[in-house]
Amino acid sequence: MKTIGPKDLPLAEFHNTLLTAIAPRPICFASTIDEAGNPNLSPFSFFNIFGSNPTRFIFSPARRVRDNTIKHTLENAFATKEVVINVVNYAMVQQMSLASCEYPKGINEFEKAGFTMVPSLHVKPFRVKESPVQIECKIVDIQETGTEGGAGNLIIAEMICMHISPEVLTADGKINQHQLDVVGRLGSDWYVRASGSALFEVAKPARNLGIGFDQLPLGIKNSKFLTGNDLGMLANCEQLPDLDSVAIFQRMNKELSKILAQELTKEEKSELLHKLAHQILLEAKVLEAWKILLSE
Repeated sequence: MKTIGPKDLPLAEFHNTLLTAIAPRPICFASTIDEAGNPNLSPFSFFNIFGSNPTRFIFSPARRVRDNTIKHTLENAFATKEVVINVVNYAMVQQMSLASCEYPKGINEFEKAGFTMVPSLHVKPFRVKESPVQIECKIVDIQETGTEGGAGNLIIAEMICMHISPEVLTADGKINQHQLDVVGRLGSDWYVRASGSALFEVAKPARNLGIGFDQLPLGIKNSKFLTGNDLGMLANCEQLPDLDSVAIFQRMNKELSKILAQELTKEEKSELLHKLAHQILLEAKVLEAWKILLSE
C-alpha cells in the first residue's frame, strides 16, 4: 500500500487526496446573512449531524489552501450566529455549484445561481425554496482548528426547526429516500447521486446479536465463491434454520433439488451450493442461503 503523511505532499495535492478518499460527503448548502442584511449562499462538504437531542450539525468553511483567506460564510457566522442548512438534491446540483463561485462580498448568490429566497420563521437568513429539506439553526459555537491554509473552522449549529417538502414524503409522513434524491461530494469535480440502483439496504445487526463471523463453519468462511458481504449477512443471523426446515426447502427449491440429485464429488457439490447461495444472498434472502449451505 502507498503510505503518506500530512507533510509528504504539497498541501493542495494532499487536500485533494483527502477529499477523494473521504467520500461521499453530504453537502451543507449554508445560507447566512451579514450585519448589513446581505444574503450569502455557499456549499460545504465538511459537514454532518452530531446528535439528535439536542440536534447539532457541524460544517466547516475551511481556510483557503491557496492564500489562507476565510470565506464570507464564516465571517457571517461570527457576526450574526444564525444559519439555514439546505439539503442538496440532484435537481439543483448545477445551480448549487454555481453558488460556490467566489463572488465579491455583498453579491447575492441566490440571484447569481437562480435560487428563490424564502423567509425563515425563526432566523434572519433565507431558506432555499428549491431545496427539499431546509433546517433553521442558531450557531452555538465556532471552533478554529488552526490558522494555516486548509485549517477547518467548525461551525456548531443547533436546529430550531426543519422544513420538508411534501414531494419527498411518504403517505405516512416519512422521507422517501428515492424521492429525496440527494447528492454527495467526492474529490475534484466528482459528485454521487443517491438514488435508483445506487441505493441498497443493509439489515442492522439483530438486537439479540448475530452468531458472528467466528462461528461460521470453516468451509463457508474459506469459500472461494462467498464474498465478505455474503459472510457478513450469514454471520448476522441470530439463529440458524433447523434441519426440518432445511429438508423441506431441499424438496421445494428446484435448483437445490437438481444439485442434490446429481452424482458429484464433495468439492463439486460444495462449489455449486456456494455459487447458488451467493446468488440468493444478492437478493438478501439470508435464511434461504443458510438452508442451501446446510445442505452440504
